[in-house]
Amino acid sequence: MGPLCIPVIMCGGAGTRVWPESRETLPKQFIPLVGEQSTFQRILSMIADPAVFGKPVVITNHAYRFLVAEQLDEVGVEATIVLEPVRRDSGPAVAVAAILGAAAGPDTVVAMFAADHIYEKPDEFIANCKAAIATAAKGNIVSFGIKPAHAATNFGYIRPGAPIEGTAARRVEAFVEKPDAATAERYIAEGYLWNSGNFVFPAETMRDEIERFEPEMASAVSDAVAKAKTDLDFLVLDEDAFGRATKKSIDYAVMERTDRAAVLEADMGWNDLGTWSSALGFTVTDDAGNSIRGDGVVVDCTNVHVRSPEMLTAVVGLQDLVVVTTADAVLVLNSKEADKVKALVEELRKRERREVVEHKRVYRPWGYYQGVDQGARHQVKRILVKPGASLSLQKHFHRAEHWIVVKGTAEVTRDDEVLTVHENESIYLPIGCTHRLANPGKIELELIEVQTGSYLGEDDIVRLEDIYNRA
Repeated sequence: MGPLCIPVIMCGGAGTRVWPESRETLPKQFIPLVGEQSTFQRILSMIADPAVFGKPVVITNHAYRFLVAEQLDEVGVEATIVLEPVRRDSGPAVAVAAILGAAAGPDTVVAMFAADHIYEKPDEFIANCKAAIATAAKGNIVSFGIKPAHAATNFGYIRPGAPIEGTAARRVEAFVEKPDAATAERYIAEGYLWNSGNFVFPAETMRDEIERFEPEMASAVSDAVAKAKTDLDFLVLDEDAFGRATKKSIDYAVMERTDRAAVLEADMGWNDLGTWSSALGFTVTDDAGNSIRGDGVVVDCTNVHVRSPEMLTAVVGLQDLVVVTTADAVLVLNSKEADKVKALVEELRKRERREVVEHKRVYRPWGYYQGVDQGARHQVKRILVKPGASLSLQKHFHRAEHWIVVKGTAEVTRDDEVLTVHENESIYLPIGCTHRLANPGKIELELIEVQTGSYLGEDDIVRLEDIYNRA
């Protein structure tokens, strides 16, 4: 038996480079970019071997806590879910992992993985993890270095040094930032490796190195963990303490400064799915290089990739394009300009476009709602409530609501009444009434909600009681 290895998944990124499928409220790690599972669920399946890994820890934020819990439940995995009250980059997240790992035992090893990366070679993944764990147990902080497939300019690089005796790893001579094309070519010629951003370390060693190089970060995170509280099934870090932590990546905070850094060259079929080009590298293409996911048709096209899960998308007579169609946005992208999607999203953000933040379908812990139609004084939504779930007890000051049940049975609280509304029946909720919607049945509840009033924003909700502890 080797040392206990706790896998920690960092699950808080926004994934702007694969907009419009990835958005702030549903980022790329929670969507099936490759295959039928999300990338978060794929990594969960990779770390399921109890002979190698212990119970996983997922570090995320309040906005994604119920998405994490639901996707864990879908694949039958139990995990400790830690919530960061504010975003502080990877350095403080690793500090949290190191502190929790050290508390589990003096010889504990932690393996840090990003939730939006994939590994296409599961057997090689496990073999490399075992080698990294053994190397980390000797006091090394081990990065997974990937042999470059091309001169990438969107990855950092690692310069390997001398072999480390008794291991398959080498000492790290340097971490270098994302290069230009000519420098990337030179790095490949000189034997540099891509920096995957995933690594394995002894918990106490990493904790000590953060204290050595970033004492303020270490102190703030230690305080945040010590004062953490349990909320439902989540471990919530103390907001004031965590807010004092230095906002810095673990590469800058430790990896570029420590003398304990090691690199293990790992052939695991790794990809960070950082752009549409990288995500589409896993699609099956026809003889002309075209691929279609969803409802799409291409005619007289070459190297055209269509992703259209909700509606027909047709492309004629074009080449070297990515076309992504969602219910409320269409992206047409030159395949060679995939890195510019992030700049596009920033421009949309400046224009305060809702499409940056959320889809037409908005997920909640009880199910979801989806916009159908909207006017100056009305809004129509389709609402789905999971079996046994309920919305908050709430009221509105500016709108009335009409609910029409189309599937299942609704239990409706309206002021002092509790009413049962069946399929093909409706109920009216006047402005200002206290109300709650619940699904007491064993099948999904679907209804159409028609809102009418002078203001229809989501912030016109006063929650009086909420089983999910939302504000």
